[in-house]
Amino acid sequence: MTDDQVRDRAKDDHVVFIGAKPFMNYVTGVVMQFTTQGAPEVVIKARGKFITRAVDIAEVASKRFLENQIDVSDIKIDSEEFQNKEGKQVRVSTIDITLKKRESFA
Repeated sequence: MTDDQVRDRAKDDHVVFIGAKPFMNYVTGVVMQFTTQGAPEVVIKARGKFITRAVDIAEVASKRFLENQIDVSDIKIDSEEFQNKEGKQVRVSTIDITLKKRESFA
């Protein structure tokens, strides 16, 4: 899959991938998915050192910006193995946090 295909699929699936951009960019992205795009649910995905950031983003979006409108409906943890720059096999933890609109706001 090309990078463009991954981005297109992420838009269709309402997925936010967490990385090194400013914190509020991700919070705004999650909030926009629910408010302007009418997403019934949004999945926040992160791995490695960005897992704690993903949890914080989910909490800020649900408790400060969309209070009483969304809930955490599912959390999935896993790990991925890949080869690093030095050619060594590395395992990194991953998390998927699913936020879902409450029924009264759907």
